Amino acid sequence: MKLTDLNRDGGIGANSTLLRIGDLNILVDSGLNPKKRGRDAIPDLAKIHEVPLDLILITHCHLDHIGSLPVVMREHPDTPVMMSSSSRIIIERMLHNSASVMMRQKDEENIPDYPLFTHGEIERLSSRMIGIPFGHAKKFRGNRDEIEVILHRAGHVAGACGVELRHKERQIFVTGDVLFEDQRTLPGAEFPSGHFDTVIMETTRGATDSALHRKRPDEINRLIESINETIKRGGSFLMPIFALGRMQEILTVMNDARKFGKLVDCPIYASGLGMALAEYFDEIRRKTKGVDFNLKCIKELKAKPLPRNLTPGKDPQQNALYIISSGMLVEKTPSYTLASGLVGHARNTIGFVGYCDPDTPGGKLLATKHGESFLFEKANVKAKIKSQIDRFSLSGHADREDLLEFALQAKPRSIILTHGDQPARDWFSQQFAEQIPDTKVFDPVPGTEYEV
Repeated sequence: MKLTDLNRDGGIGANSTLLRIGDLNILVDSGLNPKKRGRDAIPDLAKIHEVPLDLILITHCHLDHIGSLPVVMREHPDTPVMMSSSSRIIIERMLHNSASVMMRQKDEENIPDYPLFTHGEIERLSSRMIGIPFGHAKKFRGNRDEIEVILHRAGHVAGACGVELRHKERQIFVTGDVLFEDQRTLPGAEFPSGHFDTVIMETTRGATDSALHRKRPDEINRLIESINETIKRGGSFLMPIFALGRMQEILTVMNDARKFGKLVDCPIYASGLGMALAEYFDEIRRKTKGVDFNLKCIKELKAKPLPRNLTPGKDPQQNALYIISSGMLVEKTPSYTLASGLVGHARNTIGFVGYCDPDTPGGKLLATKHGESFLFEKANVKAKIKSQIDRFSLSGHADREDLLEFALQAKPRSIILTHGDQPARDWFSQQFAEQIPDTKVFDPVPGTEYEV
């Protein structure tokens, strides 16, 4: 097998990997780097311009894995795209939202490359997208070779899958983004045990010592307690939220807490793409039983849409819980605008419940000390931080020890490290060197082809 990482910068970004297995060329994911703009944000597709792709595999529907999919489908018009049945329900909605965002950014930021694809193009390409159930084996043939593909539940978000590839006597496993722990709305990963010749694995939390973090149920209890304390002292609690997965989980958790009398009575505002995706999650529950989410929780919570007249730098003083996008406080999003008005008041709290890239406003806010000034540049607001700023460990990615255990039990001849910053990859490299020294470990340089 030959492998090329097409993510221009490595790390976590425009995730995309080319696998050459026999005479078959397979692309795994085609993402978009959320920190970049225009064609710089997509994978290095020039590397596969002359490569006849036989299959595109999608591990899940976060934009860092699907954000450039229509671009690669346009350039390879005969290639089928395969994903889980649950992802097939979600993917078009995610891509349509991305097209709308790019249209807005084109006007606001004068980005000539945008949009990278249109709503009409998404609709024309949709017939090539295939959804298959978890555990269902599907064969694909090249001119000479044949591979068998089996998708396995990966936790993380609805529809996320690990990919098992069988070619002759060789077995390859791609973890994608994975969480082995159960979430409130989604069961954890169900990966096959036993030997794989090659494991291609994410490394997101490799630099995070799991022993220093509380377990998920404990963090949920701490989150609810923080919300209650904030509301009781007359403040508002802002929870910047990721639309796909985290929004639906948090809505369900809050509804459970309210039913059992654990959540204080207060107005709840919930808005963003995650609310639109709630309907799709309900469809997944009905059609595939892939999630435990019911739309009625929104009605029971009496969740209201966010008022349109938010003013940068002004606290609405609603003594409310806000569950709104974006999860990393990206500029010009509702959570960014609201945060600029809340941070200057000690009564308020901003609580992050997912990963925050250090270079995003959310990551920078988490790194700023209490009492220091913080600049919300796009809102033209500078505020001294007086509110509580907290992070709750509700990650959608597996603890490093869980990933390490899976990789070790597979007893692979080779391991490829992906989807992680350098310190995270380094931790895994060191562990494998100590525990399975005969296994060859690759930390691929972007754009370089490796014989695995």
